[in-house]
Amino acid sequence: MSIADQYTLDSEYIKRYLGELTPMQESRLLQLRKWIADLQKGKVPSDTTLLRFLRARDFSVEKAREMLSQSLLWRKKHQVDRILSEYETPDVVKQYFPGGWHHHDKDGRPLYILRLGQMDVKGLLKSIGEDGLLKLTLHVCEEGLKLLEEATRSSEHAIQSWCLLVDLDGLNMRHLWRPGVRALLRIIQIVEANYPETMGRVLIVRAPRVFPILWTIVSTFIDENTRSKFLFYGGKDYLQPGGLLDYIPKDLIPDFLGGPCKSFVHEGGLVPKSLYVSGAFTERDGDPLSEDSIYKSVSLGKGQVHEVIVQNEDPHSVLTWDFDVLRHDVSFAVYRAERELAPAGVSSVSLEACRACPAAAEGEGGAGGAGGAGGAGGSALEGARGVRVEAARVCHDGESIQGSHVMAERAAYVLQWRCGPHADAQLMYFHETLASHHYRGSMSSLQSATSGFSCLSGKSANSSCPSR
Repeated sequence: MSIADQYTLDSEYIKRYLGELTPMQESRLLQLRKWIADLQKGKVPSDTTLLRFLRARDFSVEKAREMLSQSLLWRKKHQVDRILSEYETPDVVKQYFPGGWHHHDKDGRPLYILRLGQMDVKGLLKSIGEDGLLKLTLHVCEEGLKLLEEATRSSEHAIQSWCLLVDLDGLNMRHLWRPGVRALLRIIQIVEANYPETMGRVLIVRAPRVFPILWTIVSTFIDENTRSKFLFYGGKDYLQPGGLLDYIPKDLIPDFLGGPCKSFVHEGGLVPKSLYVSGAFTERDGDPLSEDSIYKSVSLGKGQVHEVIVQNEDPHSVLTWDFDVLRHDVSFAVYRAERELAPAGVSSVSLEACRACPAAAEGEGGAGGAGGAGGAGGSALEGARGVRVEAARVCHDGESIQGSHVMAERAAYVLQWRCGPHADAQLMYFHETLASHHYRGSMSSLQSATSGFSCLSGKSANSSCPSR
């Protein structure tokens, strides 16, 4: 459209490229275009871009103008217009990022697939950093805008948004790694602010029961209008009537969901630690061993145990943990004490201790020894009739472990790491208690000592993983 025509809109142009607009909406689009033209000295974003910001602000010209002006400044500051021509996809993304474009949905929208359940958020962040993951996301968004233009040209009507298919098969507590969630929330906020109204539909398939936890955290950062576009499919019903076939042509259902269409979206998996880049993820997480990190580091001498005692006063709250073994092997288990080990009346308090443990040096079992309850030398559980609620396992040098336990009772729970009798060990760990009211009846799926990724993590570190 020429500059001379910039303050008029042809009805055929509207119908073909912008979709249906009321007279009021058309008038406000013209108002916003004139204001932007004056501000940008003739360099005006496309009408489809102006419409996206207007729709995001319910066609309030003032609010859309403020949002758009901030976005234009952001694009200039970060040179976003150059991403499509200059972005070079890192090798680790090519090999391990489980997302990509996949044909179109039934409405002609470009379809993007993200196999989030197979995505190693921690590994990607430690390889390319938060800014690297953000740049990847922006590249996808810019690709999406280009695909929208192409889809509109090849279609008989305006295509204004894309469709997102998210496969959650494999989602577990590993995905709730707090620094990863923080990075995800930051990316969501940036995308919401600068790519409004680009998401036409979000199809969530194979959502496990753990999903409500992540959704509770993330959904508050997603615009209400965008949230209304989410459709959820829990079990294997996504190919039943009312499922994906209502939105995606049958011959385009990807093969990993039981369809006939070959998908070139990478299946994901754990990023080998050999691909981690020192300092790649320090912007918000900090050095894992620094004083201000949420992770704590502990060294264990031969035969020592390290214990974290969590006093639980919220039945059905969830105790989660994430730790890395930095040197040699340790055994890990979780116990529930049958007497109080921490001050009463406190909903969640951690009391840490590191003790010499003769039982470990003699090759005996965890708290309570091989027999199960009570009597672990040097342990806080000694004489407390500790009940092991998550089976002990040996965690190898270089292995990364995540897990959770539903604390069903008001009691003291103990996370216990035990060093073997032959060499000193070192680990860094983080634990957190998540309140019961977040779960909405999804407790049973959280009763898992280690995530499905933990075995893969062990393999990537060239160590074996015991069967569970």
